[in-house]
Amino acid sequence: MAVLFALISSLSWGTADFLGGLASRRVGSLRVLSVSYPAGGILITILALLVVPGVLSSESVWVGVTSGAVGALGMGLLYAALAQGQMGIVSPITAVLSGAVPVLVGVIRGESLSPIAIAGILAAGLAVILVSRETGPHKKTPPRAIAIALASGLAIGAYLSVLGSAPDDSGIWVATIGRWFSSILVLIALIIWLVRTGAGWAVAGSFPWGLAVAAGGLDALANAVFQLAAQRGLLAIVAVIGSLYPAATLLLARFLLHERISRVQLIGVALALAAAATLALA
Repeated sequence: MAVLFALISSLSWGTADFLGGLASRRVGSLRVLSVSYPAGGILITILALLVVPGVLSSESVWVGVTSGAVGALGMGLLYAALAQGQMGIVSPITAVLSGAVPVLVGVIRGESLSPIAIAGILAAGLAVILVSRETGPHKKTPPRAIAIALASGLAIGAYLSVLGSAPDDSGIWVATIGRWFSSILVLIALIIWLVRTGAGWAVAGSFPWGLAVAAGGLDALANAVFQLAAQRGLLAIVAVIGSLYPAATLLLARFLLHERISRVQLIGVALALAAAATLALA
């Protein structure tokens, strides 16, 4: 069940990144997050109250606040990178680090990995690297976008590690508290940015409400399901499966935006599926 939950979170994150990246290209990442985070907060609160039973303890609140602060930083950086670089490149770069950090944390905590699990983790890491390979002279990703993506990966990896430390009886309350705290931080950051730049919240043309709300809902769903996965399995394994989300982003970018996918990247997608299957057997 832990592997299934991790796969669901991976697909949800990949789709959320695609939609959030599209919206950010039009109006900027802070504006998008100011809508997507509260929208996701409403959804995850409903799930916490009506669908997933859990205990809202003081420990859950503090872990949630910590995860929310780190998660807001990570997602803000990711959306900024997606707005500046090619989706099929930025997202996988972030995923490499976002998966590696929880693996390291899990090993430090004393998690014991079987040979099959180690093989699956290595295959997943190679898959993300292959998927992230950029070929040809077209649409080169700026170095600034790559640097932001790397920073985002570290922050998101830390977020997943904190989320994985949630109390076993907390249900999805840690993810819920984290989402609302993130929403507050994003709104504060947006207000500061608007005041310092003198820009208005409104932008030319229509605001991509549908994209922003859908991205927020899917991202919140992914966070909730990942918390359930971490409660039921090893953090090192579920985090690596969750980090395979660039495959979904890549395929959506290919078929909806007609971004080019090389043969090597397709091999990476196939290897990602094989890695997920291997980890399911671990």
